Amino acid sequence: MFIGYARVSTLDQDPEMQVDALKRAGCDKIFVERASGAKRDRPELKAAIEYARPDDTIVVWKLDRLARSLKQLIETVDGLEKRGVGFKSLTETIDTTTPGGRLVFTIFAGLAEFERSIIRERTVAGLEAARSRGRVGGRPRSVSDEDLAVAKALLKDPEITVKKVAKRIGCSEATLYRYLPAARANA
Repeated sequence: MFIGYARVSTLDQDPEMQVDALKRAGCDKIFVERASGAKRDRPELKAAIEYARPDDTIVVWKLDRLARSLKQLIETVDGLEKRGVGFKSLTETIDTTTPGGRLVFTIFAGLAEFERSIIRERTVAGLEAARSRGRVGGRPRSVSDEDLAVAKALLKDPEITVKKVAKRIGCSEATLYRYLPAARANA
């Protein structure tokens, strides 16, 4: 059985063109979603996947209707494959139920993994180069040592609240608690 999945990103877009193409492709059941592809929570996609049985095929008009990133696409198709469900994209003519379609999809997956590895290597190399120049990564501290000294001095006075001290040194109460856990005793 062919199960169609059509998605448009906004409420004012019309999925009719996709639905028509899915009907022409022989889809017996079509699920239509109005949601951004970047959203992980897409109830109609979930329903389509749950509706599919082994030897069924999920059909989309175009790859980007199923997922916005290659990683997300590969994860989704791998999940389908584990359940014995095929995947077909009409525009890109990918069909994982055929040897050629599986090959194309495997090449896509390999390229995505290669790209992730290259990005990881560049990131590690960049961090090492920055460290060798004395730069330390991460977010700068929001409270200086001077501010902490002032906060400690102010907190010795039981009349001054943590809220007032935090406001005085220009941070939130939560930040002050993170730097001075003992400040809770003076709250």
